[in-house]
Amino acid sequence: MAIFNLKRLGHKTDIAENGKIAVEKFQKKHYDLILMDIQMPELDGMEATKKIREIEKKSKIKKNPISIIAMTANALKGDKENFLSKGMDDYISKPFKPKELADLLNEISKKLILNN
Repeated sequence: MAIFNLKRLGHKTDIAENGKIAVEKFQKKHYDLILMDIQMPELDGMEATKKIREIEKKSKIKKNPISIIAMTANALKGDKENFLSKGMDDYISKPFKPKELADLLNEISKKLILNN
């Protein structure tokens, strides 16, 4: 559903079947944003985010960190704080409405513009 909505909003998309592949793709290609599913096989979203943040810190190329948005079906009290403490920038709870995703993307875009 997220892919469909992103394409409908005019964004290019890429899919990683698990967290390990997400980290590998991040190392090979530039992305503007990562929507990170929390529950993935092989390497969950929290661990994948941790690895991506470690790669960014070790990188000799100084640039703004990539925005990582957690996607989770288990939205419990305190989850947002937990995701932020693990290096994610925000989160969206599944299932979500297309407008919720569009609003979140607009908010992230504004932050990126202000930081550049």
